[in-house]
Amino acid sequence: MTLLALGINHRTASVAVREQVAFTPTQLETALAELRNLPQISEAAVLSTCNRTELYCVTDAAGEQAVLNWLGRFHNLHVDELTRCAYHYLDNDAARHLMRVAVGLDSMVLGEPQILGQLKDAYQQARQSKGLGGELERLFQHTFAVAKQVRTETGIGKNPVSVAYAAVSMASRIFDDFSRSRALLIGAGETIELVARHLHEAGVRELTVANRTRERAELVAGPLGGTAITLQEIPDALEKADIVISSTASPLPILGKGMVERALKKRRHRPVFMVDIAVPRDIEPEVGELADVFLYTVDDLEEVIQENRRHRQVAADQAESLIEHGVGSWQHERRIRNGGELIRDYRQHGEALRDLSRDQALERLARGEDPAKVIERLAHQLTNRLLHQPTQAIRDAASEEHHDLLNAAPRLLLPAKPAFETTPAPKVNRQKDDTPA
Repeated sequence: MTLLALGINHRTASVAVREQVAFTPTQLETALAELRNLPQISEAAVLSTCNRTELYCVTDAAGEQAVLNWLGRFHNLHVDELTRCAYHYLDNDAARHLMRVAVGLDSMVLGEPQILGQLKDAYQQARQSKGLGGELERLFQHTFAVAKQVRTETGIGKNPVSVAYAAVSMASRIFDDFSRSRALLIGAGETIELVARHLHEAGVRELTVANRTRERAELVAGPLGGTAITLQEIPDALEKADIVISSTASPLPILGKGMVERALKKRRHRPVFMVDIAVPRDIEPEVGELADVFLYTVDDLEEVIQENRRHRQVAADQAESLIEHGVGSWQHERRIRNGGELIRDYRQHGEALRDLSRDQALERLARGEDPAKVIERLAHQLTNRLLHQPTQAIRDAASEEHHDLLNAAPRLLLPAKPAFETTPAPKVNRQKDDTPA
């Protein structure tokens, strides 16, 4: 059986294709059941996120095409369209790919931590759906151990590279202690939501979120203990804000020079840190000309992002080394398991032959046959039965010139010779001397 990883991601497929191939939570149980029931598949797990859909399977030689055909049928896509953007890995390469995914080396944002949680969810879903057997179970557990080692021993997650974090990181250069600072966030999209979370974790004293609709602002501010306001209420909030970060889709600036000037007068010219993440801009460029205002744009954040990327790349190189060691360890354990299964099967075969010969010997004894002859026949019969299959295999290998099997046969079938063999000394028959002394 072969370990197969097959999927598409942000590098190989457009958003439109990724959306079509993604599995919703309600589809996963059905998908796992169907995948597991394919004749070529014995184990299966599905990882589906906004950036990737991947199927991990234990399959036979024809499994790859069967999985691709099934994926097309499930999502009503022509298999040729999937083939153009799908990738696949087998055995060691599949294990390596899974480990790289787990630590964020294959993510759009290098080293992002969310994927590990998503992978653990996929593992639990596969377990609940009885999609996992021993092979995938051990692989996932091994992968989680490697991911933990990478997170512990490298700085892969210590230097975030998102615009949201870069904005907060730059603010920390102006304000040593966030616990004495008030923040005003304008907008309520994903970026502002991340900014709010980072500021909250940094211990900001007060958090206000302004948005076109108060309800949407409340969704961002509420869970973090912040305050939600509308855009019309910004002038009052601005005079209290030490940190202002804006990211909206407005076609026109939201903060003008005049509004900020009035706020500064009421603040008695206490400094304000501002970051305009929006494109087009939310804050008029002239605001940056005001004294006591530190205004930065997305371009200014790029320096912070690039520096963090450099740090992450160093950690990524270290992570690749740990993953290679992890793949080697998994491969070694897999070989031992395969050897163990062969040993088990071989012992069961030998024990079956033993039991057969024993039962036949007991029947002869019960019929009153000579015990010595029964034992002699048992030994002869058992020896022949045990040696028949290996003997025939050696003859076939010799006939077909399978030299690899012939070279391995002595090591497998014959006892090892001592490093230094010595010829035993001949026995000397000493006659007893009866001559009287």
